[in-house]
Amino acid sequence: MDVVRTPHAGWIEVIVGSMFSGKSEELIRRLRRAQIARQRVQIFKPAVDTRYDGDHIVSHSELRIPSERADGAADLVSKVNPDTEVVGIDEGQFFDAGLPAACAALALRGVRVIVAGLDQDYLGKPFEPMPQLLAIAEYITKTRAICMVCGNPANHTQRLVQSTDRVLIGATGTYEARCRHCFDPTLAGTPASEFEAAAADSNLVATESPVGARTVATGAGPVPARTPAAQGAAEATPVRAPARAHATRAKRP
Repeated sequence: MDVVRTPHAGWIEVIVGSMFSGKSEELIRRLRRAQIARQRVQIFKPAVDTRYDGDHIVSHSELRIPSERADGAADLVSKVNPDTEVVGIDEGQFFDAGLPAACAALALRGVRVIVAGLDQDYLGKPFEPMPQLLAIAEYITKTRAICMVCGNPANHTQRLVQSTDRVLIGATGTYEARCRHCFDPTLAGTPASEFEAAAADSNLVATESPVGARTVATGAGPVPARTPAAQGAAEATPVRAPARAHATRAKRP
């Protein structure tokens, strides 16, 4: 999304992906272009994010841009000036559940709102409130990193330290990017049963129930397994060959 000047028209842009995928870089790029266009820009980050610099948004590649701290969605809205045209928000996943409503209210005021954040947590589950923002955004950008194991495009954030806290502020040494096949949520100390239960609820994997019913990823529900008696009856039932059609021979005149 580029610089656009449309009177009284606001919208929401969301940039999501794993860590080290360039989300903050893309956010900074868009905000700098808005500043070059001499638009009035305000930039916010959550107060809990104390990495790098408290008064700047800083990417992992050391790009930075001045920003303000906000303790939550309500605090953020209260700090937006009446004449602001563009609002940038980094680390949207660290804000409270009121962020989508706050962004929608700003967009109705004619503000262009750009939010960057993680779409999945360390378990690979949707990281609220980003899914709600994705649902109401006009423009969505999905960024990908490079898997640190195999080198393929990465969509997951792998936690490398033992912790089951959903919010654990960290960077290199605490997290790394992983692809779907190299991602292992149990490295953080999460019980495998908990992850499998979460995956089953989301219909992400196929599992087998204790009674032998198969559950498929389409969400169609379990398919009952055939009992031994039914299996034997099916095997003992003879299969008849289809009857042949008899041709009618025409009589000679």
